[in-house]
This record gives sequence, structure tokens and C-alpha cells, in this order.
Amino acid sequence: MIKAILIFNNHGKPRLSKFYEHYNEDTEQQIIRETFHLVSKRDENVCNFLEGGLLIGGSDYKLIYRHYATLYFVFCVDSSESELGILDLIQVFVETLDKCFENVCELDLIFHVDKVHHILAEMVMGGMVLETNMNEIITQVDAQNKMEKSETFIFQSTRQDR
Repeated sequence: MIKAILIFNNHGKPRLSKFYEHYNEDTEQQIIRETFHLVSKRDENVCNFLEGGLLIGGSDYKLIYRHYATLYFVFCVDSSESELGILDLIQVFVETLDKCFENVCELDLIFHVDKVHHILAEMVMGGMVLETNMNEIITQVDAQNKMEKSETFIFQSTRQDR
């Protein structure tokens, strides 16, 4: 099961954090700091799996991550998850973001956080992987965008009729 999904930049600023277990806000911030410290100090040419930090569950949990340009994508998982499967999930997530934002960058994560959370919710819910087919995820995101545009059009039409 996935315990948390974290995205932060090279300086440790969180750009997305999704916890599938309840923690108070202070503990979440400590987990983000500890995870960044563990992941950022590793060389680029080493394995992308490591034991979880003390706050996230220690040796019972694994941190699986990928570093793309200025962003770290980190999944905190328990021993029931496949490391290679999670690496593939990270790749699908990044490629989906790339397609939805046309070459995703850190600013897209900042200014479109709701859309990023929607994409993530299409892939993972309650710590369980729902969908790994990028085309299916994009189809659902496009359907949501169309619905939002039609609601906006209806809302604007009713306001102009007054």
C-alpha cells in the first residue's frame, strides 16, 4: 500500500504532498523534511529505493523515487508494493503530467495544484493503485475538463440573463 506521495524541488520545497494515513500537520512537515534529506543526499547513479525514514515507518517502509530536472517524485510504500511497479507508476504519472501540461514544469504544479491532484486521484486512491494506463487517465482528465468548461459556460449564461 502507498503511504504517501511527495513531490518537492531541489531545495526541499514541497510542491505536492498526499498522505494516505493520518498525521498531524507538524508530523507531515517533519516527514517531508526527513524524506527530502534522505533522497537529496544520494548520488544520481545509485538505486532509487531506500528504507523509509524513522517518521514514515523505518525499515518496514520503502522510499521509491525519481529525480526529474528540478523535482523529486517520492512514493512511500509498504513491503507489499513492488519497487519496479512503483517506479513505473512514477513514470506514468510524470508522462501524464507532461501530456496534460505540455512539458510539465514546477510552476505547473504550483498554479494547477487542483488538476495535479485530480490526475493523481485517477491513478491512486486510498493508497491503492487504480489505473496505470496513461491514455485512460488522460481520457478521464479530459472529460473532467469538458464538464468544468460546460459548467462555467452555464454559470456565465445564467449571470448574463439577469
